[in-house]
Amino acid sequence: MTQAQQTYVQLASAFSAALNCEDTKNDVWFDRHVQTIEDICRNHAPHGSGFDSGTTFDFNASKPERLVFNTSYHHMNEGGYYDGWTEHQVVVTPSLLFGYHLKVTGRNRNDIKDYIGDCFASFLDERLENTKAT
Repeated sequence: MTQAQQTYVQLASAFSAALNCEDTKNDVWFDRHVQTIEDICRNHAPHGSGFDSGTTFDFNASKPERLVFNTSYHHMNEGGYYDGWTEHQVVVTPSLLFGYHLKVTGRNRNDIKDYIGDCFASFLDERLENTKAT
């Protein structure tokens, strides 16, 4: 029986495992861990409803104690028409009090960074069945 874990724990675990596999040149398991991260992001990270380009995991900017996601937000004007994009990075670091700290970079058009933070907190706190690579 598998136990559900919060998404940020699974992502950090898979990323750390991928780095270990990269160090030991275990390409098969490296690819499996990368695929796990990509699957979680594709299936659970914010997408649609303004996140029209989805969300990607930034493998180059991330570290075992720092997960980085790239996303864009498609803004609408008062008339309901799309009128531009803002680009953002969401940086997740450990917190002894709250599990993790979340920082949203980029332009804060229409106070969108609070909304992006809320959406990512829901994503990161979601409990997923264990998705370890097999």
